[in-house]
Amino acid sequence: MEQSQIKKIVEAALMAVDKPLTLVQLHRLFTGEEEKVERADVNKALVDLQDEYDTRGVSIVEVASGYRVQIDQDVSPWISRLFEERPPRYTRALLETLALIAYRQPITRSEIEEVRGVAVSTNIIKTLLEREWVQVVGHKEVPGRPAMYATTKEFLDYFNLRRIDELPPLSELTDLDSITLDTQLEMSISQGGDEKPDGEAGGELRGSEQTDDAESDAASNVTLH
Repeated sequence: MEQSQIKKIVEAALMAVDKPLTLVQLHRLFTGEEEKVERADVNKALVDLQDEYDTRGVSIVEVASGYRVQIDQDVSPWISRLFEERPPRYTRALLETLALIAYRQPITRSEIEEVRGVAVSTNIIKTLLEREWVQVVGHKEVPGRPAMYATTKEFLDYFNLRRIDELPPLSELTDLDSITLDTQLEMSISQGGDEKPDGEAGGELRGSEQTDDAESDAASNVTLH
């Protein structure tokens, strides 16, 4: 099969689905062809398409779950006008919790609370689980056997990452507000103090009697598109 035809099929497949496709899945499209198509041919088609899309308003990117076509960030303000639904807004408390799970995983709820200095609302954990950004990966062998949380492939896909080690190292950040994770969105997280060692975030402890429910959302809401 001609390389140009392979490229057309790969491009059409990526356009036809609403989820990433792996190289293996794309290669399976050519099963049964008289002229054998190698996986390297499919990979070349992806590379060629990425080069061709380089000057367009969309890109072919690789995330944890495979390859997908997505809108470039520099045109997203205009494209967003096509959609009436407003993107969800999340409190700083939720984003700080998500950041701690991402950088310190696996981590328990009590360990998150120890770093942040406030009790983590049940609604925060519920929201992160429902969005499939985090999952329970085990239970710590201490009294009560608390659940241990880690991020998921869905988290990596949403924030345009292939691997968790693609997160910006905290040592390079002056504060968590400078974290940008996705071409589709920006996730800003206020650190509220000097950087903590070993990736700790959240600034000074504010007293264990406080809870996330008591925090003001007025200035801390962040929009994720």
